[in-house]
Amino acid sequence: MLNPEKMKVLVVEDNPDDVTIIKRAMRKSEVKCELYFARDGEEALDFLHREGEFEDVPRPDLILLDLNLPKINGLEVLAKVKEDERLRRIPVIVLTISEREEDMVKAYDSGAASYMTKPVDSKDFERLIGTVQDYWRIAKIPPE
Repeated sequence: MLNPEKMKVLVVEDNPDDVTIIKRAMRKSEVKCELYFARDGEEALDFLHREGEFEDVPRPDLILLDLNLPKINGLEVLAKVKEDERLRRIPVIVLTISEREEDMVKAYDSGAASYMTKPVDSKDFERLIGTVQDYWRIAKIPPE
């Protein structure tokens, strides 16, 4: 295995149903993950900058980022992550319901590693999350 025994994944998602599907899919996978959650863009940035209640959290190996978030939207979060020298190497996968080409272009232009549309069917969504886990387990991720 190229990456750590347990991948640390920050999931930035405000929809409780999607959070449940992601948790279930991650538990089923052979890839062991420590999951951390942020419910909005502001909380995600606090987590990544280790501010407030997130002072002692680890740096994630991967970020799953929804676009339609309260407070600070996902595209703004992505831009801030990629502008930050300490965070820019963390792969960010945009995981959203938006199929707008404009959103996809902005995400890639801002440094997203991938742009994926959430399937409507929960089983398909679980399979997508499993595929994401498998890929990042074998992909080479630069150190902090």
